[in-house]
Amino acid sequence: MARSGTISVKTQDIFPIIKKWLYSEHDIFLRELVSNACDAITKRHTFARTENLEAPTGKVEVLINKTAGTLTIRDNGLGMSEEEVEKYLAQLAFSGAAEFVEKMKAQGQDADVIGKFGLGFYSAFMVADTVTVDTLSYRPGSTPVKWVCQGDVDYTFEAGTTTHVGTTITLKIAEDSKDFLNSWKVGETLRRYCDFMPYEVSYTDLEEKVEEGKELSANVVNDTTPLWKKDPKEITDEQYKEFYRKLFPMDPEPLFWLHLNVDHPFTLQGILYFPKINLQKPMQEQGIKLYCKQVFVSDSLKNVMPDFLTLLKGAMDSNDIPLNVSRSALQGDPNVKKIANYVIKKVAESLKKLATNERERFDKVWEDIGLFVKYGCVSDTKFDELARPFVLFKNSSQKLVTLSEYSESIPEKYKEKLKEKVLTHDLQTGDESLRKQLLAEGVEAISLDQMIDPHFTQHAEMHKQGEVAYKFVTVENELENILEANPATADDMKIQDFFKEALGAKPETLDVEVKGLKNAVSAAYFKVDESMRRFQQMTKSMGQTGFHMPLKKTLVVNPTHPLVQNAFKLWENDKKDLARKLVTHVQDLATLSSEGLASDNKEAFVTRSQALIQELSGFAV
Repeated sequence: MARSGTISVKTQDIFPIIKKWLYSEHDIFLRELVSNACDAITKRHTFARTENLEAPTGKVEVLINKTAGTLTIRDNGLGMSEEEVEKYLAQLAFSGAAEFVEKMKAQGQDADVIGKFGLGFYSAFMVADTVTVDTLSYRPGSTPVKWVCQGDVDYTFEAGTTTHVGTTITLKIAEDSKDFLNSWKVGETLRRYCDFMPYEVSYTDLEEKVEEGKELSANVVNDTTPLWKKDPKEITDEQYKEFYRKLFPMDPEPLFWLHLNVDHPFTLQGILYFPKINLQKPMQEQGIKLYCKQVFVSDSLKNVMPDFLTLLKGAMDSNDIPLNVSRSALQGDPNVKKIANYVIKKVAESLKKLATNERERFDKVWEDIGLFVKYGCVSDTKFDELARPFVLFKNSSQKLVTLSEYSESIPEKYKEKLKEKVLTHDLQTGDESLRKQLLAEGVEAISLDQMIDPHFTQHAEMHKQGEVAYKFVTVENELENILEANPATADDMKIQDFFKEALGAKPETLDVEVKGLKNAVSAAYFKVDESMRRFQQMTKSMGQTGFHMPLKKTLVVNPTHPLVQNAFKLWENDKKDLARKLVTHVQDLATLSSEGLASDNKEAFVTRSQALIQELSGFAV
């Protein structure tokens, strides 16, 4: 006999709230209903063991019927009696899973339950006008029950028609959600949320055309035993790579990976991959897929995990995170924070192990992981403590070295002068000739060529580890200290005045110094005040391209260089026009050796150079 009832809630507006606010993505309803189905299968298997009953292999079927406008989710779990349906579905805030867990704990058993009844079930009303539940309990002598609700707080019970133990939920899809009657949409949604659920999940389009004599085929969407649940000792490298290709089919092969497995003080299993980072492509935020008991939760972990970890890719599965798509809920969850801290530590430890035990391999992958490691050091204190000692830089000899290895490489005669200093060479703006000049003296310089380097070097200076301190200085600004300048003579000062006048140097933008450096090979080079240079680098690396602060540069002139000597003699002999052209050319060469000429200055440089060469060649004919 049919009877009616009212769902036990405190407000008549609960369904509009569910429809609009419960989840940020409406397709999540499939995840909720399928995970509830897996939950019911787990319960049936648990009771079957404790009560010596038979239990079939668990499976969940999703059936699409476009003509009828319905989507059906069917499982062979434990099913429900009429009393249980009313208790678990009609009392909206009640969780059947909670009661089940308590019962299993009382019997001394672990209950692995995916989801909860209640709000998860009611997510169906985000896409359905009517929801029908047809269920038969596993208990001997049970009768089938049908429960019907049309999206308000009223429901009816009718005599059920199902003959198999389990639950069948039929959704009459609402007009604005008809895309969920499309088999491609259903398949794509199931693969996204259910690709690793613990029981077989399949979908079938009941109106799919098949050849005569053949049956409709079910499309299985999941792997019930994901790689992260297997013993790492039994997994080959090829299996790890194949799993990565399954998760990220468009990516190149990963560099290496880290298998996570912890059961205290929280549960966590997973595999994190270090991918090849292509700086020419925008970074993907969907690198790490987060699961709760093999049920997909989210792949958008920005502000949930530290930013630098989102450069990694892979999958993590934990029983201790909320099965919700709300990123704000994940952000505030204490277990998620604990997991993030654990992952930070494990990643740093795995990199340290690789750097210590397989240095040659570590060097080979550094080009791809360097950005990640430096970013992590700047972003997270705990990661920095473990990772900074093995951060690598390429020195003048093209060898990758740590900061401590760099310090050890400084020749004994320069150790006092370069105490706690690290010479740097910016590959975009540094003067290569000066670096080679120092290399001839046995003094190395490390190359800075990444946007993260200005942040890392400043961070390393401000946050020293133990008693070790570093100060990063450019080759240009330290050259004089290393090579030693001869005392300035009266002629040197005349050359300085000559260059200032010939160049029309303005003190606010250009200064001129004359330094008689020992073994100097360049006619002149530029140096920039260190603090101004760093400020410009930081603003550039932060994307503030619209902000332009003119840098005051100093042209350091070598008074003994033949080109400088000849220009000065021409000036003294009143051939000022040619002398001025030579001085300008010296300045151009210094610019080319450092940051290079701006595009709007290249034409003028070519014109000046041609005129100068033409004039000088005229003296030879």
